Amino acid sequence: MGAKQIVNPEKEFVPPNFTVKELRDCIPKYCFERDTLRSFSYVAYDLCGVAFLALCANHISMLPPLLRVPAWIFYWVAQGVVCTGVWVIAHECGHGSFSANKTINNATGWVLHSALLVPYYAWRHTHSQHHKNTNNMTRDEVFVPRTKSVRGMQGKPSTPAWVTDSMFEETPLYHLGKLIGQSVLGWPLYLYQNSSGPKYSRGASHFNPQSVLFRPNQFWQIVVGDIGLLLTASALVYASWCYSAATVFFYYGVPYLMVNFWLVTITYLQHTDAAVPHYADDEWNFIRGALCTIDRSYGWILNVCFHHIQDTHVAHHLFSQMPHYHAIEATKHLKKKLGDYYKFDDTNVLKSLYHNYKHCHFVEDTGSILFYRNASIPKPGVTY
Repeated sequence: MGAKQIVNPEKEFVPPNFTVKELRDCIPKYCFERDTLRSFSYVAYDLCGVAFLALCANHISMLPPLLRVPAWIFYWVAQGVVCTGVWVIAHECGHGSFSANKTINNATGWVLHSALLVPYYAWRHTHSQHHKNTNNMTRDEVFVPRTKSVRGMQGKPSTPAWVTDSMFEETPLYHLGKLIGQSVLGWPLYLYQNSSGPKYSRGASHFNPQSVLFRPNQFWQIVVGDIGLLLTASALVYASWCYSAATVFFYYGVPYLMVNFWLVTITYLQHTDAAVPHYADDEWNFIRGALCTIDRSYGWILNVCFHHIQDTHVAHHLFSQMPHYHAIEATKHLKKKLGDYYKFDDTNVLKSLYHNYKHCHFVEDTGSILFYRNASIPKPGVTY
């Protein structure tokens, strides 16, 4: 038998050269219109879902003992999903796509994000930098890949991440354990010490108004964001005193961890893949960075609950002030215009998460267009 040949997504790769204007012109103009009342209807929709699930959880103690544990698990998963939808709406506020009114955007985003223990203004600034510098090796703000030398992998193989038929030194349980750690702790660690950010700002805190992440004129905005967190934390402490710490953990704490999981998962999978490059400064531009994005379907229930943030993310990165309720229509037109440069994957989200975490470890230290590598050893007979 001959050697097993694997399709190489790097071999024929040519960086895209679209302009913002030609991509914008392919989308109907109404897709860029923001409707404040319509946006608030999604806030009401999500908050009703949160209240309904909390009300249902209040009756779990009335169930037969054997049904209580699965009922709580269902509540945690469902409430985590719905609260992630709330997070996405606040995310729209940060981009200015919720309303044409800046005050409405910021007031709504601050309230919703504060309720989820997110420092709204701090996040808004660094997230804006992520959009302006997506997949730039030196200026992007989130999930910036480490180079081979930073990973301490000198002298080890540099197997392309798309070579899936290979042998790893680490066990599957090792990868799974690290993945769980990233999924649960990744978001608070990012806020606290910018753990997945660029080299210049690692260790910088989103809670510190004097952090290197922010400009001096943003000082009081960061303080206002911190005040929102203190108000929410105070409410949680008061609820713990009135009811119990266990009650607050069951109703709020576990769903909060589920939101963390979804935020990290969605962000990670949108820009981390064997077929998605990162660029050095000499090859990067805004359009190329924005197109280093993969639309992923998580199934219609999650797509709806997450307001299609994950299956219309290409459109979102190109035009972040476009409301989510027009992004599906815009994506249809962009898909035709972009051709092979439009990336979509409907693989099961958990399968994709594990696969990409296992295979996408580092990029080379030199080069202008960099694809993920790992230190695995291809099995005999595999060529690329």
